[in-house]
Amino acid sequence: MIVNCVAYENGRRLANIPVSEIHSYISHADCFVWVALNDATAEELQAMQTEFGLHDLALEDAQHGHQRPKIEEYDHSLFAVLHMIERSGEELTVGEVGIFVGANYVLSVRSGAERGFTDVRSRCEREPELLRHGAGYVFYALMDAVVDRYFPILDELETEIENIEDRMFANQSPRENIEALYDLKRKLMTLKHATEPLLEAISKLFGGRVPPLAMGLQDYFRDVYDHVLRLHQSIDSLRDMVTTAISVAISLITIQENEVTKKLAGYAALVAVPTLVAGIYGMNFQHMPELTSPWGYPLTVAAMIGIDLYMFWRFRKAKWI
Repeated sequence: MIVNCVAYENGRRLANIPVSEIHSYISHADCFVWVALNDATAEELQAMQTEFGLHDLALEDAQHGHQRPKIEEYDHSLFAVLHMIERSGEELTVGEVGIFVGANYVLSVRSGAERGFTDVRSRCEREPELLRHGAGYVFYALMDAVVDRYFPILDELETEIENIEDRMFANQSPRENIEALYDLKRKLMTLKHATEPLLEAISKLFGGRVPPLAMGLQDYFRDVYDHVLRLHQSIDSLRDMVTTAISVAISLITIQENEVTKKLAGYAALVAVPTLVAGIYGMNFQHMPELTSPWGYPLTVAAMIGIDLYMFWRFRKAKWI
């Protein structure tokens, strides 16, 4: 589905145009066309290839999807794939956007993502002095928007791990805590897969040999690189925290099991004393201490109670009970 097809000249919006008129605008040196597609069909992509002369390999990647984040250069054009991560309830959904950039066109092909780039278009149109840079600036704005959308998700995951840690030390549902930590680690891996490949890809847009489309915009692409680097470092730090939290959760379970074991051992020892004495007197030997004494039974019971009370006091002092 075609979301927008707009022509720009010298940083200002000209008009919404039909696809059939794209070629008449991109033939002007100061004009470029910005087209946005959502869940595009093969026919729509073929029409865009006809208008813009898109490379076959780049078009194939955009059509099939499930690509690793990357930026590739084809002759005088660029093709980028970025992952769009969105919250869907408690889960993260991963969509893609393929961005084709030429000297006089920008084509974004979004798939599997709900949120579009209307805000990015509005932002660019409010900055005509920057939009004069043409398609290269739009390319930067799209990348910057996708990367910036990772930060709120990362903040939410950081809040999740803090809540899980609070539950851990409150002795609430150890099994559920460990399951939540593994789920959180999986979400962080999803973010890592979206950001890590971009470090190398974006570095090619401001350092060394810079593609012609990025000339004059190196500072902007360096800013995107800094954001991605900060994300990558934060993700690694959170993953280390999750790994540590899992170890702590398992240690707490072990400590809790040891406490239970000590209590069971203490109660077993309290039961063992009267059992031992009763077992000895239950063997029915004729000659036993105090067997014929009228005070033998109460003295024996008192001794068992006394020994148990002493042992109970010692276990309580040692915090076994």
